[in-house]
Amino acid sequence: MRPLLVTGLAILALNVPPVCRAAYAAEPEVIDGVAAVVNGDVITYSQVRQLVMPREKLLRSQYRDQELINKIKEARAAALKDLIDRQLIIQAFKKDNYQIPDHFVEERMHEIIQESFGGDRNTFIKTLEAQNYTLGEFKKMESEKMIVQAMRSRNVKLNVVASPAKVDDYYKAHRDDFTSKEQIKLRMIMIPSHASDGNAAAQKAMADEIHGKLVNGAEFDRMAQIYSEDSTRERGGDWGWVERKTLAAPLEKAAFSVSVGKVSRIIDFGGNYYILKVDDKRGGTTKSLEQARPDIEKKLLQLEAQNLQERWLASLRSKAYIRTF
Repeated sequence: MRPLLVTGLAILALNVPPVCRAAYAAEPEVIDGVAAVVNGDVITYSQVRQLVMPREKLLRSQYRDQELINKIKEARAAALKDLIDRQLIIQAFKKDNYQIPDHFVEERMHEIIQESFGGDRNTFIKTLEAQNYTLGEFKKMESEKMIVQAMRSRNVKLNVVASPAKVDDYYKAHRDDFTSKEQIKLRMIMIPSHASDGNAAAQKAMADEIHGKLVNGAEFDRMAQIYSEDSTRERGGDWGWVERKTLAAPLEKAAFSVSVGKVSRIIDFGGNYYILKVDDKRGGTTKSLEQARPDIEKKLLQLEAQNLQERWLASLRSKAYIRTF
């Protein structure tokens, strides 16, 4: 009796099978051939294209010309690598004489029919036929997905929790990740200096007058609508919520130092006079270590899993005969 590999099957991630991805139509490519050989098992170009199809569809909507060609090459190379690793995992499963019990596969078929076809087995079979799959081929694909997931779970043994020292080190190194972005709700009045026309003194005097009225209680939005030559004039100088590094350095420094409800000094910058008002502020706060701890522990365990998995796959690759074409 060969051993049954059931570890990890109870928590399988339910990958969407090809039969449930009918919305993705493959582009007509009739040429097929061998993309790679893995210890005698063949991976074809059509398998690569099938795996990468959804990604290519997205790339074609985002890129053009040579950039698109390069992105598709990268995506297909990554897909081929994934298929090679998948084949190595399946081969390791067979070498160790493991088995996936038939009832696991049947239960998975039942889940797919219930979730994607409302329990209608006939519709499921017809959809398979429309996509040129036999039921046996589809079961084989689902069985192989279970094998890959089970083998990954078996060979990647994680610690239950991350050590306090590692959590502390991660927090110190990634403090910015736990700090919310500092933002201000900004209004602005911009008065050109017209220095090249010899009107700088008059424009500065106007800016001083406007600033004085604002300090004494004039409505900022009304003053902006009358005097500002900024693009937000019609909106009363309203720039909405602004993050750091949005404004030029002198304006940012002044804006983020103004208290809520207050007006800045006149800022002479780039041939213009600026007056700023901050209506509100938010963000800029950092989670404490204790607040961030659950997220950090989860992240560290994810990183550990990735590292362990890559080391395991690297060991499989090092012992295998792999040739790509």
